[in-house]
Amino acid sequence: MAAGGTGQPSTGHGEKGEKGGARTALAGLTTRGRSFLAAGIAAAICAYVLGQPDLLRVGLLLAALPLICAAVVYRTRYRVAGSRRLSPARVPAGSEARVHLRMDNVSRLPTGLLMLQDRVPYVLGPRPRFVLDRVEAGGRREVSYRVRSDLRGRYPLGPLQLRLSDPFGMCELTRAFSTYDTLTVIPRVEPLPPVRLSGEAKGYGDGRQRALALAGEDDVIPRGYRYGDDLRRVHWRLTARYGELMVRREEQPQRSRCTVLLDTRGLAYQGAGPDSAFEWAVSGAASVLVHMLERGFSVRLLTDTGNSVPGEGSDGFAGASQESADAAGLMMDTLAVVDHSDGTGLSRAYDVLRGGNEGLLVAFLGDLDEEQAAVAAKMRQRSGGAVAFLLDSDSWAREPNGVPDPMNRQEERLRMLREAGWTALSVPRGASLNELWRQADRERAGVMTTSGTSGGEGWS
Repeated sequence: MAAGGTGQPSTGHGEKGEKGGARTALAGLTTRGRSFLAAGIAAAICAYVLGQPDLLRVGLLLAALPLICAAVVYRTRYRVAGSRRLSPARVPAGSEARVHLRMDNVSRLPTGLLMLQDRVPYVLGPRPRFVLDRVEAGGRREVSYRVRSDLRGRYPLGPLQLRLSDPFGMCELTRAFSTYDTLTVIPRVEPLPPVRLSGEAKGYGDGRQRALALAGEDDVIPRGYRYGDDLRRVHWRLTARYGELMVRREEQPQRSRCTVLLDTRGLAYQGAGPDSAFEWAVSGAASVLVHMLERGFSVRLLTDTGNSVPGEGSDGFAGASQESADAAGLMMDTLAVVDHSDGTGLSRAYDVLRGGNEGLLVAFLGDLDEEQAAVAAKMRQRSGGAVAFLLDSDSWAREPNGVPDPMNRQEERLRMLREAGWTALSVPRGASLNELWRQADRERAGVMTTSGTSGGEGWS
């Protein structure tokens, strides 16, 4: 995916613009240009005092040269166009993206020495600078640089600054283009293995926690005949009622639902930075979202605030009209900028979940007190299957050899969730989601074998 912008430095018009432009051009004189101008003025004064016409001509030449160069450079800046292209425009944290800059000389005259400078946030690296030699009329120059960030977010690139210089080095003018681009650094996505907890493992098929996929509103009831429809699908009873050919809707494939719940409460996590518990939870949610979309599930992202993404339909899931790539991109963009919320509980998320049949529920939870653990336990009643990854932020904030919590609150919260039907796992510091995913599969399989139940919502 690439993004870019083009533009030229802009100027004002009218009398005020001309005066401002003249002042700008004179302010761009270099030390050499000012020296020539001062020497020319001094020579002209001496020639007038001494009555030397030859010296006057020399003085006028010395003074006119930097002024002419300033005028040429000032006019040249209208004739240079720049563009920027990101490759890619959405990159995982810790990975590099390449920024391509292109300068086009759209005038009929060659340019002098050019210096490019692009503005980038400090978290992406040092500010890039490039020096370009003379660009011929109608010519172009292309340069590139790399950016990298360990912190997710949306970072503006630009505007691009261009410094123009004349061949004699008399004048240099710096102008900024008006366009900029945005680099989106999304959370790290860890590939997950295909596992099967129970029931159907694929996103399409028959099941009790399913929703119609690829079915539009016109297919909910028999619709009017369209050219090319099979006559065997004609609904003769409705045809007689409406006086026109009506056809039955085709059987539509079924799509499983999956809700990924991300706990963003600020009080539920300790520490900050790319290795914090909260960043692990965000990365884990991103990994599960991508994995389930690839498996054909209809997925949505839900936070403790009750906000869901994509949220385009009435049920908040990524509908059949959305391509998986578009849905994944929308949710990744949301996770790129998600931050701690000011909420104190999970009640808003529970209100969303109790509204209907939600299919599979995968939750990434921070520290839970007894009240919030009870709320999370009730969420299991509205899902066909539920898996919880419970992060103990105290252990993440402690040193590796730190003293553990003597009250063992983490085990108590896990017990409450498991008794409610969750497949609940504790997430220690530096844990691998890949291994926890497999462990959840093994624990779920053990529970199903012990209970002798084969139904329920499958996931993979």
